[in-house]
Amino acid sequence: MTNGTKDCIAAAMITGAFKSDTNQKPIRWIERLPIAPDRPILSTAAMLSIVGMAWLLRVIADPLLPPGFPYVTFFPAVIVTSFLFGVRLGTAAAALCGVLAWYFFVPPLGSFALTHGSGFALAFYVFVVVTDLALVHWMQRANCELAREREANRSLADTRELLFRELQHRVSNNLQVAASLLTMQRRQLADADGRAALDEAAGRLALIGRISRQIYDPSGAAQPLVPFLEELCRTVIEASGRIDVALEVEGDGHIRIMPDAAIPTALIVAEAVANAIEHGFADIQGGTIVVRIARTPQEGLNVTVHDNATACLKTSGRMASVSACASRRRWRRGRAAASLCKAMMEPWQN
Repeated sequence: MTNGTKDCIAAAMITGAFKSDTNQKPIRWIERLPIAPDRPILSTAAMLSIVGMAWLLRVIADPLLPPGFPYVTFFPAVIVTSFLFGVRLGTAAAALCGVLAWYFFVPPLGSFALTHGSGFALAFYVFVVVTDLALVHWMQRANCELAREREANRSLADTRELLFRELQHRVSNNLQVAASLLTMQRRQLADADGRAALDEAAGRLALIGRISRQIYDPSGAAQPLVPFLEELCRTVIEASGRIDVALEVEGDGHIRIMPDAAIPTALIVAEAVANAIEHGFADIQGGTIVVRIARTPQEGLNVTVHDNATACLKTSGRMASVSACASRRRWRRGRAAASLCKAMMEPWQN
């Protein structure tokens, strides 16, 4: 077994092992070549069959061919054999084809007499088949190297993704631990303002921890904005304990947001939703919060949070300012709006 064949077998084994552990696409058929390297009897029988078919076709086509084409059907047989079963069997096929063509189709027929013409034809045949075998061998070696490198890169990418997710998991856990420590510290404070500040800080840390679990992708790809904000807002509503507050998220599902902009965006929207619950529905049972995501030529991408209670909250650009707007009594139904600038979010539409 040649080194090239051993390398191809090793590459196929690596590919098979990788396939068994992941959901990657099946390997291409060309990466399985040469066929049956560990079954020499089967591959040899197939080689002899190809050579026999080439000889039979040459016998059938002999009355139709002009003189001077003794190897016309044997060249493809050598190429096909070396391509499918490797250079070693390709070399054996070339030798058999050369002997058959020399005996049956090179004058003087039925003998191995070496004349000037038959010697030239035989030398031409050797040159062509050696060139074909070398090209096929180099192609298969290069293909095996590419397959091995590709599988190694896939394995490295899989390991990188695993390490990345583990890192994100640990960061999220650390944020949750920090939030729990703040909650424990709160119990030791008698000042109401201090307790409220620690509650708010702990809630925001816990929210960032939950957000980081879902937004970051090892490839750095953008996330769909609509499902991201919908899950975020539902988390905020569930954390508030107001199961009577309904949520509606409307917008273009093709809009995406980069991971670096997702956390500040989530904090702004979460602040707007939390204040809508705290101020708008403080004394009201039930209600609806509507989050609308829209793109306008003038303002870029806007995310607006509305409620049908009696509060009005507005955030714009990179800063979030919260206002109870209690003086605006002319509104029977208050609104909470959050406008996020396009430069911060850097989304795009597929």
